[in-house]
Amino acid sequence: MNTLTVALGDRSYPIHIGSRILADQQLLIPHIKGNQVLIVTNETVAPLYLEKAQSALGNFETETVILPDGEKYKTLEITRRIFTHLLEKHFNRTATLIALGGGVVGDITGFAAACYQRGVNFIQIPTTLLAQVDSSVGGKTGVNHPLGKNMIGAFHQPQCVITDIDTLNTLDNRQLNAGIAEIIKYGLIRDYEFFEWLEDNIEKLIQRDKDALIYAINRSCMNKAEVVAADEKESGQRALLNLGHTFGHAIETGTGYGTWLHGEAIASGMLMAADLSARHGWLSSHELARIKSILLRASLPTGTPAELSAQQFLDLMSVDKKVLAGKLRFVLLKAIGKSFVTEEFEQSHLEELLNETPGINSADLKIRND
Repeated sequence: MNTLTVALGDRSYPIHIGSRILADQQLLIPHIKGNQVLIVTNETVAPLYLEKAQSALGNFETETVILPDGEKYKTLEITRRIFTHLLEKHFNRTATLIALGGGVVGDITGFAAACYQRGVNFIQIPTTLLAQVDSSVGGKTGVNHPLGKNMIGAFHQPQCVITDIDTLNTLDNRQLNAGIAEIIKYGLIRDYEFFEWLEDNIEKLIQRDKDALIYAINRSCMNKAEVVAADEKESGQRALLNLGHTFGHAIETGTGYGTWLHGEAIASGMLMAADLSARHGWLSSHELARIKSILLRASLPTGTPAELSAQQFLDLMSVDKKVLAGKLRFVLLKAIGKSFVTEEFEQSHLEELLNETPGINSADLKIRND
């Protein structure tokens, strides 16, 4: 088992990464403050891992909320179910919420924990690759709105993150590849050596080689932990973690949440950001080709939804957390491993990109991973 630390002073917390650690009482119990625990999971994960998580809790007063599975359920309405259960069971301010599932469960549970009685503890037990390398770390929580993704939320750090890679054994190929997109992101924004390692080992990740997965998860979390420790609430360098997200969130919102998986939308968005960088002369054509190649090798999309027009893209991107004073801001690349945030880009290059990027039939996304 590897353990990393997100260094935030008296709010620092560990990320435990290993095999067969989901039900490890020594990792879990020290981070539970009171005697009341609510496990939040979903209909897919509950039959697989809920019993194991419950077994680690011993004599705690434990309740469970099982949510429907899917990005389309990441809403205030679904979050209300958690609040209702907490109130009906008289949970107090020393309660601990445990998020057992992927990114949707983690985001909803964290948001509920941030809001309930103005903030209670929560623990992340991520069961998808994307959640393990990205959304479970850093304290971003929230829900979607029909007009924009993650526009309602709060920063609320977990007490710990327990990443058991054995949960990936039950993850389907499409979800696994979506998680690989976020792994590739770390190489692109700040870790060129890691990107080179990924070029050499991407097939091992796809084939679920345990050593490769542990290394990639550990390296990804190390990168994110360093960024979060330096800029917890995204006033500076943490914004670099959003490479591809302005484009990607527009894809998710425009196609209906869940039609494109988050990682698929981010993969497309990262290539669009790289392409926009190249059109400005900041990124070489050779590096752009390398980025496209690794995404293709991971069976990730390199086009945009055929049903979204360029104007629809622009309209959707205007509702984005990175818009400042009415101006779009993008995370772009000067080179692989060197990213920056800018609002100084040529509108004509952006419009050309949106008109020239090949369209993809959204229904084909599932087929390519079967």
